[in-house]
Amino acid sequence: MPDRNEYTPGTPSWVDVATTDMAASKQFYTQLFGWEFEDQEGAPYSMAMLRGRAVAGLGTPPGDVHPAWNTYVTVTDVEAAVATVEKAGGSVLAPAMDVMDAGRMAVLIDPTGAVFQIWQAKNSIGCEIVNEPNTYSWNELMTPDVDTAAAFYEQVFGWKAEAVPGMDYTVFNLDGEGIGGAMKSPMEGIPPHWAVYFTVADTDASTAKAKELGATVLAGPDDIPDVGRFATLTDPQGASFSIIKNANPPA
Repeated sequence: MPDRNEYTPGTPSWVDVATTDMAASKQFYTQLFGWEFEDQEGAPYSMAMLRGRAVAGLGTPPGDVHPAWNTYVTVTDVEAAVATVEKAGGSVLAPAMDVMDAGRMAVLIDPTGAVFQIWQAKNSIGCEIVNEPNTYSWNELMTPDVDTAAAFYEQVFGWKAEAVPGMDYTVFNLDGEGIGGAMKSPMEGIPPHWAVYFTVADTDASTAKAKELGATVLAGPDDIPDVGRFATLTDPQGASFSIIKNANPPA
């Protein structure tokens, strides 16, 4: 269902963008996705809202970190998850910390170099609407070593890797449900990272709109047989993301 009230541990549950210009980013995503923003007290952070429910976040990157979209995975215990990550060959970029009364998080790096976050919910479960137009719907790991990454995430989150027949692509399953994917980076020079996808009603129209608003098109729009039509973009501040009209929308 699009509306969510909880997430099973091991499920990607939240996405946010670190941007160098919050005002400009708010304007871009409001015009592209119809989001409204609620600024949070005590922190340079805003919640993107759709139909009155949280769908993403927007904040400022620490130091000289390049603008980017981030992926958070729900866990029951942040400290225990951090210990498992280190045992499995990952490393800690930012240790466990409280995010006011919303939850508890840590920033981690997998053995192939991709950054990801973990989230222990308190008053915020993460995205409250998913898999409908203008909301988050998929995460995709770009990495030079899918096998190493797959072994790591299975140990940390229990994900089972499944190769897609006829494609150089791996789907991560949790309890038999696809919750993310992985593939080798399509071009040299792209560092390992978790890409974020948003569902749209019309990929071509949304791509054209994003270009009008100052985005750069990195790929597409293109069709993926039996999956959907997608495009990969960079917002005006430099954070990349993908949009997709799903051929078979997830529940």
